[in-house]
Amino acid sequence: MENGVFGRSRRQLTLFYSLIMFAFLVVLILVVHRTMEWSISSEQARELMDTAANVAEAQSHLTQHPEIPFDDTKVYRGSNDRLFFYIFDENGRLLNFSRASFRIEPFILERISSWEVPEDEVAVYGMPDEKGHTTRIMMTSRQMTRGDFAQKVYVGKDVTALYNGLQKATYALIFLGLLAMVIATAAGHFMSGRAIVPLKEAYEKQRQFAADASHELRTPLAVVMASAELLLNDPSIQSPFLKQVIEDVRDEVKKMTKLVGDLLVVARSDNKALKLKPQKFDLAELLQQNIRMMQPLAEKKKVALHEKNMKKTMIHADEQKIKQLVLILVDNAVKYTPEGGEVTVSMEKAERGRVRFAVKDTGIGISEADREKIFDRFYRVDKARSREMGGNGLGLAIAQEIVNLHKGEISVESEQGKGTTFFVELRAKIK
Repeated sequence: MENGVFGRSRRQLTLFYSLIMFAFLVVLILVVHRTMEWSISSEQARELMDTAANVAEAQSHLTQHPEIPFDDTKVYRGSNDRLFFYIFDENGRLLNFSRASFRIEPFILERISSWEVPEDEVAVYGMPDEKGHTTRIMMTSRQMTRGDFAQKVYVGKDVTALYNGLQKATYALIFLGLLAMVIATAAGHFMSGRAIVPLKEAYEKQRQFAADASHELRTPLAVVMASAELLLNDPSIQSPFLKQVIEDVRDEVKKMTKLVGDLLVVARSDNKALKLKPQKFDLAELLQQNIRMMQPLAEKKKVALHEKNMKKTMIHADEQKIKQLVLILVDNAVKYTPEGGEVTVSMEKAERGRVRFAVKDTGIGISEADREKIFDRFYRVDKARSREMGGNGLGLAIAQEIVNLHKGEISVESEQGKGTTFFVELRAKIK
């Protein structure tokens, strides 16, 4: 129980911390990637706009003074050879150019022929090649109108290397982020373990106290019970009031004895002191025996108690603990079934190597919210009704512990106002 509760809490804390870190890293990486992309693209766009203005100015000057030779290297002002430009007149005739690479020029001319980007805005195009790689080209345009002539300049640049660098930087950032998350998760797991240490110590003290107190209370409760029985059988006590007081004391001591017994079982379970004593027995016969034991209580409440499909089924398990498990389930079913209702204990079909039985009632049912908590210790669906019937909220927790000891499963199906069915499946079948 200790390792289960605290181990589960530690894992949940680590998972929660890891999810927060993961979300933070994802947002951080996206923001950094977008920031780098914006920084690179805006700088390249500014360079293209400047180049377009320079080319347009140079072309305008050349048009007015055709005797001056055009030197495009001066226009680029030291930029690399990935820059290119094409100048067309209003009739689409190519006037001047600095060619792009022969590999991308057809693609560029195709983009120019269908150009719809507004002036002074930049567009980025991707051109896939036969190897699956993408060449990225950034382009802009500028319209020139001078007197009776109109020309248009298209300037572009191959920015593939820049985007590839950005992609590699992003991959590196993702790798470093994942590495940081792994380290942070390990650190979080370690720190959560350290944080739980005081809780484990407090829990251990509480658990030890429950075990010691339960053990020590058994003897005085037995003495009080015996004394109450003797007083009830004492002929010298004739007062009805005194007899009623003694009966009340006996009933309360019975409830206290049951509570102490359940607490002792829980404490032993926590200490892993509950040991199985497997033996061979007939599960159907044990179920029928429990039905006979619960018959007087069912008749007192006017609840019909039935059995179904009781075929001989030999299993190898702890007979006393399985008997306790069945008693808990049948007792709950009878207690929470109103007068005139029915409780049915049946053997169910199961996979090979397993046995399965069910306890079904037509009682008050369990809500969906309560269904997730009914196996928790001291949890009671109807607290007022449980107190009236002497319930302490430990029965189903003990039942689940017994099933877990046998490496089985216990489940519940219920609908409020229509009843509840508990299914128990054990891996204990003998051919």
